[in-house]
Amino acid sequence: MKISIITITYNSASTLETTIQSVISQTYKNIEYIIVDGNSTDNTLEIAKKYNITKIISEKDSGLYDALNKGISLATGDVIGILHSDDFYTNNTVIEKIVSVCEKNNCAGVYADLFYVDKDDTNKIKRKWKSGQYNDGLFLNGWMPPHPTFFVKKECYNKFGAFDLQFKSAADYELMLRFIHKNKIKIAYLPEFIIKMRVGGKSNVTTKNRVLANLEDRKAWEVNGLKPKFYTLYLKPLRKILQFF
Repeated sequence: MKISIITITYNSASTLETTIQSVISQTYKNIEYIIVDGNSTDNTLEIAKKYNITKIISEKDSGLYDALNKGISLATGDVIGILHSDDFYTNNTVIEKIVSVCEKNNCAGVYADLFYVDKDDTNKIKRKWKSGQYNDGLFLNGWMPPHPTFFVKKECYNKFGAFDLQFKSAADYELMLRFIHKNKIKIAYLPEFIIKMRVGGKSNVTTKNRVLANLEDRKAWEVNGLKPKFYTLYLKPLRKILQFF
């Protein structure tokens, strides 16, 4: 099974090397690594070119989801994973375990758990996103897996589409809602923290951004012709509170 990993970058020089090293140190070797850069003006590309990256492109894009779609279109792997340029895998057996779970369960997607860490001291854990086992209908209870841990077969992108660019901060939520809840692809859970994410994601930076993200969550249901419960979109942000404990 060939795994494609996509990293998108824009002036990511301060963190990219850690990200790359966490990929190239994986024990699983059938990995295609793609870096999609948005015309960085720092030394991001110089850092990337130090390593044996399968594909590197650098050109202007329309934002992170547009860049991710470019990476998906370039990917030739059976399964696609996304690792952002300020995130990294927690150990060198992550991809090996993802493949094992995927093959054992004969599923279309695998997800796991995620640590939010301090941007300067990555050993300092700020929040823990423990996904738990998925059951059909859990999206109605505000559930979603952490998108950076979500590995999915490319055939799902071919069949159901990639990221919807009308969304500015919730395209990952909309995509997983579309794949898992609407089209009911078979997914499996790896109960392990596989990624460390530095705090400060786009949809979490300010209260204003969080409100806008919640409005986009509602739109995600609408564009898919789905109807949430009256409590669904209230439970989703409330679930984040539990991650601090």
